[in-house]
Amino acid sequence: MRLPTLTEIKIRIERAALAFDAWVNAGLYDSGRSTGAVYERFQRVMSRFAVHGWKRIALDLTSEAVTLGAGGAVLMLAFAQPAFQLTSENWLKQQDLAVTFLDRYGTEVGRRGIKHDDSLKLDEFPDIMIKALVSTEDRRFYEHWGIDPIGTLRALVNNSRGGGGTQGGSSITQQLAKNLFLTNERSLERKINEAFLALWLESHLTKNEILKLYLDRAYMGGGTFGAVAAADYYFGKPLKDISLAEAAMLAGLFKAPTKYAPHVNLPAARARAADVLHNMVEAGFVTEGQIQTALRNPATPVTRTRDITADYYLDWAFGEIKGMADAGKLRSDRVLTVKTPLDLAIQKRADEVVADILRKSGDAFDVDEAAMVILDPDGALRAMVGGADYGESQFNRATDALRQPGSSFKPYVYSAALLSGLFKPETAVVDSPVCIGNWCPQNYGRSYAGRVPMWLAVAKSINTIPIKISIALGKAMGISHEARAAKAGRAKITDLAHKMGITSNLIDTVSMPIGSDEVTVIDQAAGYAVFANGGFKAKPYAAMEVKNSSGEVIYRHADEAPDRVLPPQVVADMNFMLNKVVEEGTGKRAQLEGVKVAGKSGTTNAYRDAWFVGYTGNYVGAVWFGNDDHTSTNKLTGGSLPAQLWHDVMEPAHQGIEIKGLPGLKDSPRAAQQQAAGGPTAPIDPNASAYGKLSRRSFEVIGGLNGLFRTVERAPAGEARPDAGSVDKATQKTDRKPGDRAAASPTQPREVAEGARSVGGRIELR
Repeated sequence: MRLPTLTEIKIRIERAALAFDAWVNAGLYDSGRSTGAVYERFQRVMSRFAVHGWKRIALDLTSEAVTLGAGGAVLMLAFAQPAFQLTSENWLKQQDLAVTFLDRYGTEVGRRGIKHDDSLKLDEFPDIMIKALVSTEDRRFYEHWGIDPIGTLRALVNNSRGGGGTQGGSSITQQLAKNLFLTNERSLERKINEAFLALWLESHLTKNEILKLYLDRAYMGGGTFGAVAAADYYFGKPLKDISLAEAAMLAGLFKAPTKYAPHVNLPAARARAADVLHNMVEAGFVTEGQIQTALRNPATPVTRTRDITADYYLDWAFGEIKGMADAGKLRSDRVLTVKTPLDLAIQKRADEVVADILRKSGDAFDVDEAAMVILDPDGALRAMVGGADYGESQFNRATDALRQPGSSFKPYVYSAALLSGLFKPETAVVDSPVCIGNWCPQNYGRSYAGRVPMWLAVAKSINTIPIKISIALGKAMGISHEARAAKAGRAKITDLAHKMGITSNLIDTVSMPIGSDEVTVIDQAAGYAVFANGGFKAKPYAAMEVKNSSGEVIYRHADEAPDRVLPPQVVADMNFMLNKVVEEGTGKRAQLEGVKVAGKSGTTNAYRDAWFVGYTGNYVGAVWFGNDDHTSTNKLTGGSLPAQLWHDVMEPAHQGIEIKGLPGLKDSPRAAQQQAAGGPTAPIDPNASAYGKLSRRSFEVIGGLNGLFRTVERAPAGEARPDAGSVDKATQKTDRKPGDRAAASPTQPREVAEGARSVGGRIELR
């Protein structure tokens, strides 16, 4: 058998390739023809459905609407989830918590919460009351589905024309949703949740049930909830007996109960009632002639003195009680009486001073808002101011507003430095340029002080030193890379700040040690309370004791033991340094005559926030000034208005009480005088109208006379009266000066981390 030659093999391969190519081409051709035939048949079928002209436009629009609607539905469902999570099967029962609050002396100061009251059914409510409410708050209540776009648009137009804001944009259902489930926070998230919850309420309740709940549970001022209680409080009569003028005045309270409360501002209440009457005419509920008598003879409330209100305080306290109830600390009881640490004298003074300072200096400094929290060193909430005017805004800036603390955050940095064992107040630190990556902090005066003791760096609020401390803390952990060392140091600072009382999330940024993160006023007060009480965590609380409806005590705060956060020596060193801030640094305006004061001011970039957080052995106070929209003030610093407010509130608060020293510091002059006299002057009556009106000298004279009488009563004949400045006869050494610390720090330098060195027996940061 002859084998094919190479030429023959080549020819056969070429022929096979040509045959394969022809097969492929034929297959593609046949497939194309088949596909074309199928497409033609498809076109013939689909041509039967083809539309043209206006029908084509309508079809395209419908198609787009379906597509966008499906996408919008998915997006709305995502937004609705947080709102619907606030509801539960027993959501209505959860609102049945009724709390009566007492101040520290056992006097009733207000109520929060409301039980579902069926004693007066909706058809028993006066017709004029319902018409007055609906015409003013939600004219289309019975027509919309929870949200009223037409009403919202009408309110916007009315307000833009200078209508005075007598009509609101939120429906009654939205307002009820906010009252039942949400807070007064001004945020887009709250408005979104409010809208979805309004839709949810409309789907679960009838219109009359929604209206009844709103009439029963809305806050009406004066510590009253619901129209029934308000009629009795303001007019001394049952709701069903009120007149048209009285119904109009009550209806005017729903949106701004504090601002229009007749016992607070009767002219404003009557002007608001007149607006309500005109709204009733516009809505067609009454005629112009029917309201003339009510306009000529406006409602007159029963005589009541204007009570000291603590609405921001009670709002926060009620939130605390609800949290305790949800946690099972109050058993299943729903009607409670809570004794609080509230001091009405201090509360009144704080309210007055905040209003006075904003009135006199607000325009000059371009600042509209302020907040203040006053605690006992153990965390007991003595007073709270959450804003300039509760009637205008119930948003609590003391507890809910997150603002940058600026230099008032630095005590947490210096506490971490002392806690590490690397530093002490006398440690020499160098104020010089420092950079982490491309970021280089600047001091307030754009200059550097060179080598200074750490206590002076605190007093002068130098910015570079906290950054260098964060680096040194990281290098003490064996991290040589500067940026990574700073990050590790910031982690230690963050951990300590949280342990001391900061509850907000502290974002790790290079500028965090100098106060670029956001905190609340109440958290700052809690953090500084650790210094005032000797090193223990001081979680703010408003419930000293809780009783159920039978009078049985079901909770006592005294049963909870505090946790130690800082050792005594660190507390003593921090008190020494922060006392220097007040005596020689940026907080001089906060000085109290004869009382040791420690604290720290804070001012943020572009002057958006101004802080002063200070404390004595008796009280801790945190103060913030700023604007809700985060606009800049006119160069307002923490050492100006905030420190002044702190001083003006704390000065009378320290009259008539036993002056307690700061841990680790020598007793203040007034404390020494009290010890020599045998006790403090008589405490001030918190209900006395003259509180805060006597001069400083008057308080001193009264206190001196009281102490003299006590000494004469006790001292045996011929016995000399002890003197605060006497010489210690046993040692023949005079006492330290009032500014000296009780326990001096060791003079030998401690071991230091990489990044610091010993210079002349002192520690110096590089």
